[in-house]
Amino acid sequence: MREKILKRVIPLLLAILLLGGCGAKESPSEVPEIPSGNEEENKEEEKQMKMYIGDREVPVIWEKNASVEELVNLCPLSIDMSMYGGFEQVGSIGKSIARDDRQTTTKAGDIVLYSGSQIVVFYGSNSWSYTRLGHVDLSGDEMTELLGSGDVVLRLE
Repeated sequence: MREKILKRVIPLLLAILLLGGCGAKESPSEVPEIPSGNEEENKEEEKQMKMYIGDREVPVIWEKNASVEELVNLCPLSIDMSMYGGFEQVGSIGKSIARDDRQTTTKAGDIVLYSGSQIVVFYGSNSWSYTRLGHVDLSGDEMTELLGSGDVVLRLE
């Protein structure tokens, strides 16, 4: 009788042990870490390019495009800007970068790439073919105060 029980119990125990191993969880050291959204946002902020007009850091919302990526790779940049047309400041970035020009009507605060090698910051409005780079998050009056009184130095870091 004992033999009959063992013949039935042993295979049953082996099956339980084998099947139990199939659901085993990996140890925490073997589980790959998936970054949380906050960590990704922090990394993005760390890579965020900063812009200064004169000594003032200005808040910029940058476009997500190849031109901005190339500008980030050129940083730090110091650009001598010149007033032009009573509505913009223009300066050379020193080389041509990727561009995707489109007919655009700008407004105060817009930052664009002109002819692939000129950065333009508006304190007024204009219509032309530009590649959008970003927008300074200040009022039109603040932009005129920063840019409308003479040539400035723009820094990208």
